[in-house]
Amino acid sequence: TVIAMEGENETLTTDFILSGLFPNMKYVSILIYIIILIYLAAVTGNIILFFLIWIDMRLHTPMYFLLSQLSFIDLALISSTVPKMMINFFSGRKDITRLACGIQIFFFFTLGGAECILLTLMAYDRYVAVCNPLRYIVIMNHRVCLQMTIVSWIGGILASTAHTFYTMNLPICGSREIHHFFCEMPAIMKISCKDTSTYELVVLAMGIAFIIVPFGLIMASYTFIFLAVLHIKSSHGRNKALATCSSHLTVVSFYLGPCVYMYMTPGFSHTPEQEQAVSVFCTVLTPMLNPLIYSLRNKDV
Repeated sequence: TVIAMEGENETLTTDFILSGLFPNMKYVSILIYIIILIYLAAVTGNIILFFLIWIDMRLHTPMYFLLSQLSFIDLALISSTVPKMMINFFSGRKDITRLACGIQIFFFFTLGGAECILLTLMAYDRYVAVCNPLRYIVIMNHRVCLQMTIVSWIGGILASTAHTFYTMNLPICGSREIHHFFCEMPAIMKISCKDTSTYELVVLAMGIAFIIVPFGLIMASYTFIFLAVLHIKSSHGRNKALATCSSHLTVVSFYLGPCVYMYMTPGFSHTPEQEQAVSVFCTVLTPMLNPLIYSLRNKDV
């Protein structure tokens, strides 16, 4: 028992190995270079959008304040995974320390959770703007916007702390190779020698709280918005309302859709390759597309 415990403790203190992005793919280097270009485009786009909102006085509105927070989260989200993947690929190393792995999981879930909450609050902002325009400035004042941002971050941090603590305390008795390009909770759960079926139910419950409930609230907001838009007589007002709302709905579907697949379905039902493909879409493509979607749909930007 002592030997077994020592062996288990030993695996708890050793580093992990990241298999990298699609290790069996023949021309993976081409994909890596494409991802680097996407990363540079995402960083540039989000930084420009963030500073444009802060510099231009015309954009000092609740909607654009929340959008600037979304840009910041997207910038941090893509930067929490891609740089490490690039370093490992070009250096030929695949190792990641337990501390670095824990930090990566913590930031990934904090930012992911914060984005889920923020997208929900952005839908509420659009609901007030369209359905209660005369009281919009009163309801969505600067203090409320700050509170919304703080709630998003606190919600993300609380959920992330629970996930990180559990994941990093899982015993790894066999291979330490994580079949992913970054430290992702489902990938680590797969290599653990502990039965994680109970915790998968906790992940499912968290998924309901952070994915299904926000999606339900967003859909409810847009149902009311759509009904209100039908009563707008001017075509210009109707088109403007639909333009801002459609851009937000596009971002929501791009972000929450892959999250449902990753965290609301059983881990055994998807292969490491499928998980990586969804992660690339969610953590790399979406942060790059968000600034484009909002700037193309809004004439103010």
